[in-house]
Amino acid sequence: MTPAFLARAVLKPKGHSYEDFEIGRRFEHHWGRTLNHGDNSLFTTLTLHFNPLYTNVEFAKAHGHPDVVVNPMLVFLTVFGLTVEDLSEGGGAFLGVEQLGFAAPVYPGDTLTAVSTVVARRESASNNTTGIVTWHTQGFNQKAAPVIDFKRTNLINKRGAAP
Repeated sequence: MTPAFLARAVLKPKGHSYEDFEIGRRFEHHWGRTLNHGDNSLFTTLTLHFNPLYTNVEFAKAHGHPDVVVNPMLVFLTVFGLTVEDLSEGGGAFLGVEQLGFAAPVYPGDTLTAVSTVVARRESASNNTTGIVTWHTQGFNQKAAPVIDFKRTNLINKRGAAP
């Protein structure tokens, strides 16, 4: 890149600051994501999940499913990913997931959406430029049926702190 271009470039902050996360604030995350057979097959193969429910349609049908089951970790990561723009894109360390539960199987062709609510927040005891925020996230399929539920916690920069 040329120095002239770099001189004109303006850093645009992304995401929200700690102060934006009042307890009870609800985020309906954008768009959703439809998972297909290719997503499931590739993810399952790359992560070495050898459960035949995720890869063998006849096995899945023999166990009461209409199709292969989408790998639950792909469901989790997809729903988690839908939340990033609203919750943690501003930076800060990911501190963990708690109370992860799966309510219903997801099948190829299902479209997942997510909603998150701020359930806890506190200032960091060791860094006065950050706070710790916990959200309760729920994932739904296209029929508005719950499929996944979890709490996640992140370190979040306070307004004006360097990303």
